[in-house]
Amino acid sequence: MPKKDSHDAYIAAAPEQFRALLGQLRAQLSRALPDAEEIIKYDMPGFQIEKTIIAGYAAFNKQCGLYVDPEAITSCADEIKSLKLKATKTGVTFSVSRPITDELIEKLAISSRRNKGF
Repeated sequence: MPKKDSHDAYIAAAPEQFRALLGQLRAQLSRALPDAEEIIKYDMPGFQIEKTIIAGYAAFNKQCGLYVDPEAITSCADEIKSLKLKATKTGVTFSVSRPITDELIEKLAISSRRNKGF
């Protein structure tokens, strides 16, 4: 995907099937991190507090990803597994057929924030 300079532009350029999911993800992250600033870093939209990235997200050809602090992933591992989502050390991938829940987004964002000292 070409470089984008805003969350709106990023979502608009994402594969069509993911735009609603990304919009929902963005809204939920905004609610969970009300004092975080929306940023674009490393060609991905994210949320930061005082120059520290708390959460980021991305769209790919077949899935989307939410990227947070590794300890946030570990603390939510059982819930991620129960939703049959894939996780890496710093991210959770999801799709239209296997969406991430608002509750999990909030837990991951708040945990990531706490783990980063905010």
